[in-house]
Amino acid sequence: MLDQLLNQRVVVDLSSAFVCLGKLTRYDDHFLELKNADVHDLRDTDTTRENYVAESVATGIKRNRKQVLIRRDQMVAISVLEDVVDE
Repeated sequence: MLDQLLNQRVVVDLSSAFVCLGKLTRYDDHFLELKNADVHDLRDTDTTRENYVAESVATGIKRNRKQVLIRRDQMVAISVLEDVVDE
């Protein structure tokens, strides 16, 4: 399944108060690698996870990391960023 997401812009929901957006460039049994990523701590804003992601779809990813590794055991969901709906 993750092979279909390689080299696409994705949103990764984590079990913590973080959400990550970026281009999925590789993965293994333990980590996902995102490039040109936005690692967003939802505790820093009043916005919800859903609103933040919807805003990123509309305005683009606000890159704050050139590269980030995400532990797969912290991942709750992953999808192509353009598949996020705002209805």
